[in-house]
Amino acid sequence: MTMRLGFGLPQMKQYTVGQDVPMVARRAEEIGYDSLWVFERVLFPENPTQGLYGIPGLPWPGTYRSVADPLVVLALAAAVTERPRLGSSVLVAPLHGPFQLARTLATLDAASNGRMVAGFGTGWSLDEYAAAAVVPFEERGAALDELLDVCAAVWGPDPVSYEGRNTVVREAEVGPKPVTPIPVYLAAGGGRALERVARRADGWLPTGEPAQALGARWRQLTEQAASFGRAPDALDFCVRANVRLTPTALPDAERSPFTGAVEQIVADVAAHAAVGADEVLLDLQSSARDGKELTDLAAELYTAVRGAGI
Repeated sequence: MTMRLGFGLPQMKQYTVGQDVPMVARRAEEIGYDSLWVFERVLFPENPTQGLYGIPGLPWPGTYRSVADPLVVLALAAAVTERPRLGSSVLVAPLHGPFQLARTLATLDAASNGRMVAGFGTGWSLDEYAAAAVVPFEERGAALDELLDVCAAVWGPDPVSYEGRNTVVREAEVGPKPVTPIPVYLAAGGGRALERVARRADGWLPTGEPAQALGARWRQLTEQAASFGRAPDALDFCVRANVRLTPTALPDAERSPFTGAVEQIVADVAAHAAVGADEVLLDLQSSARDGKELTDLAAELYTAVRGAGI
């Protein structure tokens, strides 16, 4: 079976949201991409409380400045496309009120005729948690669990009734409902987060790293899922590839996955397919200056990947 290819919609500062998102979404559909994706960064602190990913001293990249709201971007893409799935990789779930987020995603699914994929993670930025003021950072795992429960309730039949740690819904009609059950994908690196994927997610959303390492974690994850009595095909494996294209090939010893020339990106996609990935989400935003250049790169890379038989 041919691997699915996803594409990251333009959200970064160099893009004009109202013009570039519809244009890129339409063009990506025409090219043949199977899905369109957004990510979430809600602010760029000038004096961050912590480094990137919580690593002391690691600077935040400039690509995180002025990132457009992912739900608005998905709505723009939904309005101008008919076929590709529409996913989030990822929404930082605890930055949102769970009931409101569940309703918004259901509405997007209804508006797009059943194309939503809800990708969630817990994030890492203390500054983002402080600004959102929804739950404390220390409660992020519990907040994600509650969101998953609230989504199941809100997306299910009326009357909706739910009582959790922070959310209470007394018997009520809540609509619109999703056209079909919305798949829930979770980002997780290990430990309790990976166990949550195995126990209750429809898919796993890791960020690209050496394929063999991801393959080993995927085998662990499928074994965990089986221990919960889940079928071998219960989980989808979708890799986020933050692509950084270079004009010429980089020495293999000096590059990380999905960086380098087009032929090296194609090889990375093939390597991830070989270890079981069902889909690779190619996010090329940081390699383009505007929407037109982004669509040109989208076409070039799609043609190269499919031309390699992947």
